[in-house]
Amino acid sequence: MTLRRATADDLAAIMMLERTSFPTDAWSEAMMREELASPHGWYVVDDEAGRLVGYAGLRAVAGAKDADIQTIAIAEVSRGRGRGRAILRALLEEAARRGVTDVFLEVRADNPVAQTLYVSEGFAEIGRKPRYYQPDDVDAVVMKLDLRGWHGAQHPSSPSVESRIRNSEDRTVSGAAAPDAPETGTKSGFRIGDTAAWDGGVCT
Repeated sequence: MTLRRATADDLAAIMMLERTSFPTDAWSEAMMREELASPHGWYVVDDEAGRLVGYAGLRAVAGAKDADIQTIAIAEVSRGRGRGRAILRALLEEAARRGVTDVFLEVRADNPVAQTLYVSEGFAEIGRKPRYYQPDDVDAVVMKLDLRGWHGAQHPSSPSVESRIRNSEDRTVSGAAAPDAPETGTKSGFRIGDTAAWDGGVCT
């Protein structure tokens, strides 16, 4: 897989995947454009053979010690190869670079696959939001990650995904994830989740 920073030129392709991944509550194009341009946001895309097959976003306000995973989505045809986990780790590495200590997200209560992925990376449930996901009336599981502990458990001798993205400029870079890692299509933070768990993957 290859990851790179998202740009305004990716908006159309991101919106195509957005509407497919989250049919009941996709963001508007205007909202996504604002996210991509926000100084508090950090978005990456996953390209395969010149085609966008995934995107993800982090919101971390300058100087704040907490951040939110905003969204993660992987195209159906590209799941099953560790893309979701690699993108999640890229967001966490960027949060660490910004001095964040705690990362939060919301995940659908009826999506145990997504919860398993997040728990495997160190997230823990800290609460619930009843009927958070509409129009489906599904509760949100609020999860939190101690980023200092997560970052310390990584391998500092190897270049991080985030650092390779930053150093690549116009070049693409390889993501690092186990080939059998579960895939993810996630809406959390300020986002409202989509419908149901994917077969062999994750959505919230």
